[in-house]
Amino acid sequence: MTRERLQKVIASAGIASRRAGDDLIRAGRVTVDGRPAIIGEQVDPELQRVLVDGMPLPKVDGPRSYWALNKPAGVVSTVRDRHAGRTVMELLPATARREGRLYPVGRLDEESEGLLLFTNDGAWADLLLHPRYGVEREYMAGLDRSVTKAQKIALRTGIELEEGVARVDLLQDATPAQVRAMLALLEPPHTPLRWYRVVLAQGWKRQIRRMFDSVGMPVRRLVRVRVGSFRLTDLHAGEARPLVYGEVAQLASCARAATGTRGPLRNRAASRDPEPEELVAPE
Repeated sequence: MTRERLQKVIASAGIASRRAGDDLIRAGRVTVDGRPAIIGEQVDPELQRVLVDGMPLPKVDGPRSYWALNKPAGVVSTVRDRHAGRTVMELLPATARREGRLYPVGRLDEESEGLLLFTNDGAWADLLLHPRYGVEREYMAGLDRSVTKAQKIALRTGIELEEGVARVDLLQDATPAQVRAMLALLEPPHTPLRWYRVVLAQGWKRQIRRMFDSVGMPVRRLVRVRVGSFRLTDLHAGEARPLVYGEVAQLASCARAATGTRGPLRNRAASRDPEPEELVAPE
């Protein structure tokens, strides 16, 4: 086997996306032949011993797997967390867990709800997560009161965060029909809130909550309803289903289209939600 960048090797093994692989390496959780790994180094996994958290990379010989979950609040977007009450992996059916080493494509913070994708295909995950592709995420943000014109201008123009200037790509009132359709998929209680549609192509940790906090409008409920071309329409809270081939292909096409039409990512420095939310296998 030819030598490849370590991040790509980790992604191909289904451990995490390439970007999340960088985080693993930076955290000192990856070793190559017994020494700490270096970001950007090239390795031959057939000749060198690569370990993540002391465990060798798994062989991914089976088919790739792709799943969507409607994450409830109070669930952590990690593969394993001994301090968490529940992780998102526990919500996937046993059949999904048997299909391969799945991990979340991005993340939602514990209090947030909605669409979360899973895969063991590192290259596909990278298309959705890497900043260069600018794949959109759409949210419904529930607030105690209406956003003022000045606050809307500030959110659209840019809020200075630790990572840089954060902007929303779209901010508009949600229609009553959109709110009803969303609430029908969520766990109660459904406290009366003022709902807004928010679209991001960035994806910094808790970005929407931090941006709205900065203008004095704390978000009371945050629901991700779309990633790229895939919209949350048929899954109730806690439910998961596999993606069909057309959905998988269309999501990949969104990344390529974003690259071709958005031009330089001057104001799109990061595109994952991270708690966005990005994550690693073992966020």
